Amino acid sequence: MIKTRAEGFGPVFDAESRLLILGSFPSVKSRAVSFYYGNPQNRFWKTVCGFFGQTIPADTDGKRNFLLARHIALWDVVESCTVCGSSDASIEDAAIADIPSVLNAAPVKKIFCNGSKAYGLFTERFPQYIEMTQKLPSTSPANPRFSEETWKRALSEALCP
Repeated sequence: MIKTRAEGFGPVFDAESRLLILGSFPSVKSRAVSFYYGNPQNRFWKTVCGFFGQTIPADTDGKRNFLLARHIALWDVVESCTVCGSSDASIEDAAIADIPSVLNAAPVKKIFCNGSKAYGLFTERFPQYIEMTQKLPSTSPANPRFSEETWKRALSEALCP
C-alpha cells in the first residue's frame, strides 16, 4: 500500500461537553464517509450507544446530535498526516490538532483516548492534561484486546458521578 497525505475532521463539541473522546486518526472507511468511526466493524458506536441503551443513529447528523445530547465531545489527536491505509503504526508527519481549543471552550472534566496511539501522541504533546486523561482499549476491529466492559465502566465514572 502507498502512503498518502490525508486530512481528518473537525471536532464535535459544544459549550456543554464534559467528556472528550480522542481517537488517533480516521480510518479509510471513516474518511470515505467523512465522519468518525465509519467502519461498521469498529466497536465505538455500538459501545457508546449501547451504554446509553440507544440504537446507533443512522446518519452523521444523528451521531453528532447523540454525542452532544450526552455532553460528549469527539475528535482525533492527529489533524493530518501521511498514512498507509488505516494503520496507526504507519502515521508519519503528523500535524497535531489544537485540542486545547476545545478544552478552553467547553467544561471538559475527563479525556478518553481510544487506544495507545491516541494516548501516546496526546500525552506527549499535551502533558499538562495527563491527570484528566484515561487510555482505553482501542475500539478498532484490529484490536483483539478490546473490552466493552472497560469502556462502559469508564463512561459510567465520567458521566454518572
